[in-house]
Amino acid sequence: MADPLKDSLDISTQRTKTIADRVARATLNAQNGFSMPGSTAEATAAGQGEQIDLEAEMVNLADEQLHFEATAKLLSKAYEQLRLSIRDK
Repeated sequence: MADPLKDSLDISTQRTKTIADRVARATLNAQNGFSMPGSTAEATAAGQGEQIDLEAEMVNLADEQLHFEATAKLLSKAYEQLRLSIRDK
């Protein structure tokens, strides 16, 4: 049960980095001066002339943060249940 949750946290972290890179590029009019290290191809495509909607990106970032926090709580509960089951034996 914990492995899918950990994988989901990793994916959420990657999505957050991608969104942050797009926001950074939008603030510099698609220049590469402030892009996040390790940006993805999707962010690179956004930097090649595609208009970036900052409001939509900030909404995406908020959604991703909620997803991350919910998954982190679920993972914490899964670990707590594991600790309880080990302790009870």
